Amino acid sequence: VNHRVCDSLSKSCSSLKRLKDSFFSALKEAGDKLVVVDFTASWCGPCKNIAPFFKGLSEKPENKNVVFLKVDVDEAADVAKHCDIKCMPTFHFYKNEKKVDDFSGSNEAKLEEKVNTLRS
Repeated sequence: VNHRVCDSLSKSCSSLKRLKDSFFSALKEAGDKLVVVDFTASWCGPCKNIAPFFKGLSEKPENKNVVFLKVDVDEAADVAKHCDIKCMPTFHFYKNEKKVDDFSGSNEAKLEEKVNTLRS
């Protein structure tokens, strides 16, 4: 199962092999940092449209303590099912392993606003 993981600390996206347990491990490792998860699909037009913006957010200096994860719903169907993903893109926001917010749709302004509000 592949997740594309964007880690704002490394300033890069890389492919990692992960199972559902590893998804929750990533949430645990983040501690009290904000974790932003982009549930996406390779065939999803709106997902492709917002992908460069999501990557750009992960590279902003003010987001250096925010963890950005991309989950391909087809490659990680177990995670998508557990998180009750119905459409893409869907963004989930976690702190201390608990979901604190979410929304669906390719809305750059809303995504940036949520990150700015929730990261502090």
